Amino acid sequence: MFVTAFVNNPLATPEDVARVEAIIGDLRAANAGLVADNAILTARIAELERQLGLNSRNSGKPPSSDGLKKPSRTSSLREPTDKKAGGQPGHAGRTLERRQTPDAVVEHFPALCAGCGAPLAEADSTGHTVRQVFDLPEPQPLVVTEHRAHQCHCTGCGAQTRAAFPETVKAPVQYGSRIAAVVLYLMHFQFLPEQRLAEAMADLFGVHLATATIAAISRNYAARFAGLIVTLMALIAAAPVKHLDETGFRVGAKTWWLHIASTLRLTVYRVAQKRGSIPDNLRGIVVHDHWKPYYKLKEVLHALCNAHHLRELKALTEIEKEDWARRMQRLLKLACHAANRAAAKGKPIPAGRVTLITRLFEKIIKDGIAFHKAQPPLIKTAKQGGTPKRTGHNLALRLQNRQSDVLRFLTNQAVPFTNNLAERDARMMKLRQKISGGFRSTEGAEDFATMRSLISTAKKQGWDVVQTLNQSPETLLARLKAA
Repeated sequence: MFVTAFVNNPLATPEDVARVEAIIGDLRAANAGLVADNAILTARIAELERQLGLNSRNSGKPPSSDGLKKPSRTSSLREPTDKKAGGQPGHAGRTLERRQTPDAVVEHFPALCAGCGAPLAEADSTGHTVRQVFDLPEPQPLVVTEHRAHQCHCTGCGAQTRAAFPETVKAPVQYGSRIAAVVLYLMHFQFLPEQRLAEAMADLFGVHLATATIAAISRNYAARFAGLIVTLMALIAAAPVKHLDETGFRVGAKTWWLHIASTLRLTVYRVAQKRGSIPDNLRGIVVHDHWKPYYKLKEVLHALCNAHHLRELKALTEIEKEDWARRMQRLLKLACHAANRAAAKGKPIPAGRVTLITRLFEKIIKDGIAFHKAQPPLIKTAKQGGTPKRTGHNLALRLQNRQSDVLRFLTNQAVPFTNNLAERDARMMKLRQKISGGFRSTEGAEDFATMRSLISTAKKQGWDVVQTLNQSPETLLARLKAA
């Protein structure tokens, strides 16, 4: 209006009109730039607010990142139940029970009569009450076994023949296999660093080990069991269902990757410089968390971790307030409950229920995609790539494109709802890093992966760890095949 009035003013010269129009053009261009900048900053604020709202309950962030402000227990992904805390009915608990044959007996007799004060003797005993105390024995000196290989003279030919030492006795003076097993247990299962481990062995058992000796024990046993771990990996590769995961750790001040392949009964850890160094000889069904390189695996079916989906949906529900995410979160929890009930009965989920869950899944996904298509497009900030999509839009498309992998647990009882098995197997590396830090050498990391594979498998099999470390690879393999 102002421009029209100015242009129609008979006193305005053409030069004045051109100058005003140029100023107005500059203002319009500046305003368009401000609008674009405002859109970018608004999107950036939304992203920062989203990051502030993420925690270990609604994202893949570790619990340690929550700091002192822990999420409330009401934000748990688990459905509330009326069960009390602690062991449930039918749980096989362990109670300290009295032994019939104690190692030592201490007799206690009253000195005086409680009635008249007369002195009492042992012969006056008419019975007793028993209480037992279980305790550790006093540290004993090391048991030293001397092996003597005798030479014998043959009266027939006159030759001298010396007996052979046992295969495990290789040096004039050495530590025995049980000490080595305890060292490996404390080092690779309890994660004691070498210096603290040496102190613990000296304080608890009176065994004084140099850190170089501890490292040599780990190296020798890792070489001894390396072939067994190869066999374990072959068994996992051939298993109908296996779990995969990976986690970063430090080797020589550089980031390396620990790859986990596991089943309910077996675990194998592999050390690699690259995150994408995944095995390529797998068959059957692979459970993972939708890391895209896993989809390069050939001749396998995939099952996605729904614990990850529930956390992502929880964030969309709490932060972006997207209703489709709330509905999907509820549906997946109900589907998990249906699968658990069917498994408890030893029966598959009824076909009608599977069909109903699938239809509801597709309906919710359709609503979620429609919701995001109705939203104004995001401003493109990167020079490359297409128009960016919102977090919820990307998740909805993933659930749609990988629907069969998301819901595979409904039609195959061997497929779990989550990838928690591999995640639990991976969590110990983070614990090891907190206690002992990283590794100084590649060899040390590989030795750890080998020994931890054996120990984790032993725990899953229900074997005694120390006894397992004392057995030969051939014996352990025979036990695996017999299980």
